[in-house]
Amino acid sequence: MFDEFKNAFSRHNNAHVQLILINVVIFLFLVVLNVFTFFGGFENVFGFVYKQFSIPADFSEFITRPWTIITYAFAHDYTRILHILGNMLGLYWFGKLFIEYLGSDKLVAVYVLGALSGAIIYLLAFNTIPKLADFPSSGMVGASGAVFAVMVATATLLPDYTFSIIFIGPVRIKYIALFFIVGSLIGTTSANAGGNIAHLGGTLIGYIYIKQLQAGVNWGGWITTTLMWFKGLFTPSSKVKVTYRKTEARTTQSAPTSKASKASQDEIDAILDKISDRGYESLSKEEKEKLFNASKK
Repeated sequence: MFDEFKNAFSRHNNAHVQLILINVVIFLFLVVLNVFTFFGGFENVFGFVYKQFSIPADFSEFITRPWTIITYAFAHDYTRILHILGNMLGLYWFGKLFIEYLGSDKLVAVYVLGALSGAIIYLLAFNTIPKLADFPSSGMVGASGAVFAVMVATATLLPDYTFSIIFIGPVRIKYIALFFIVGSLIGTTSANAGGNIAHLGGTLIGYIYIKQLQAGVNWGGWITTTLMWFKGLFTPSSKVKVTYRKTEARTTQSAPTSKASKASQDEIDAILDKISDRGYESLSKEEKEKLFNASKK
């Protein structure tokens, strides 16, 4: 198991699995700690640790634990295994597709942006809307806001891509995303109002992220840069010997325009039909590039 865990973090474009593993490890840690502290008679220790992951609804309490604006998105309700199961399945399916087009760095960026957006909307709602006082909240945990950001980002990028759902058949992911968004909107008046509000925060940032990316603006660039800086702290720098030599002048020619850079509407329609019939994996590299370039227009 340790070798598999280590290999998961060494593979290229495997961020969806890495995020899942982090969530699962934290969940198991909380479960085991809860059991030991319960039978050991020192539940207050578990309560203290759990608070470090749970973002409080009250802003005055939040400023005493500001790190929970991100840690809550890596923890789940330790009494409900279906909570983490649903989130991780969604992250795997949509995250895997997202990575095929945009890579691991952008997936992590969307996940973090979704977590931040969900937390901010949650805090604003509970501290500005009087009606939410009827829904007392001791705090919020869960990756749902971040997963919603990944789901909506993927559906915005590839709305007509289909997933095969058991007992239903192929369904375009834009309708799957719409189903969960409507469900969360309905849930804002339920006992889990805070969680559903966070879902909507993730939904908003997932949509905006892709639209901005297609316009040439990467809202998650600062997250990628920050993570690379942290990785650099733990990566030993290699000593490279630099030598200089005279080189002959070379003439350069402009690279020919890729055939995949432009595509007619008929070609795009044919590619989308191919996805509906045989799935995204059936596309050639050139067809994938045409589809991605068309999404930027």
